[in-house]
Amino acid sequence: MIVEICVDDAAGLAAAIEGGASRVELCSVLELGGLTPSPGLLTLAAKAPVPVRAMIRPRPGDFVFGEADIETMIAEIAAVRAAGLEGVVLGASLADGRLDVETLGHLRQAATGMKATLHRAIDLVPDMAEAVEQAIALGFDTILTSGRKHTALGGIDDIALAHRVAAGRITIMAGSGVNGSSAPDILARVPLAALHGACAVAAEPASAAAARLVFASPGRRSTSMTMVRALVEAAKI
Repeated sequence: MIVEICVDDAAGLAAAIEGGASRVELCSVLELGGLTPSPGLLTLAAKAPVPVRAMIRPRPGDFVFGEADIETMIAEIAAVRAAGLEGVVLGASLADGRLDVETLGHLRQAATGMKATLHRAIDLVPDMAEAVEQAIALGFDTILTSGRKHTALGGIDDIALAHRVAAGRITIMAGSGVNGSSAPDILARVPLAALHGACAVAAEPASAAAARLVFASPGRRSTSMTMVRALVEAAKI
């Protein structure tokens, strides 16, 4: 069982490792769904005793990327490779929600030889079975999905569908609202081999001065080692 924890700073990385995570998804600004981490955080994560995959997402918002976005993402993949991390987390959509297979093909080519997760861009698709087949054809080894719903429990039927279609050819990893309380219910419904969680709590409030100058995000959260450990334990059932 892989228990992947997404983190966006050095403290979160340490908490995930101490809590027993078997893999880390490295991001920045998780309150925006996760963007590409900084070069410094990539370098720090390369020293981690567990595999680390880095989010490749150059801006918040949707996953419909233009030419400049794609060039940026290819450069970011190169930085992840140079840092020595295990792999990358990718996603790209067409305007109608279908996977942008052409863009994803370019990104996967840039990440040749690296592990790759297809992120929750898949939760926007109109046809989950088709998207799973496309991810396999593109060479992804993992799909992160909430089953096209706000939480993995809410989307458990689509997660089960994805798992059936995958048939062992790609790992289906449930994410969104996955924690020590929800994990047993998810695993009772679908025999997944991977779970993904933030295991985060509201961050300590910023100083009044930092808040006044808008240097702080009101939605910022921090990784809880206790919550990581609870998810790891729940995944052992």
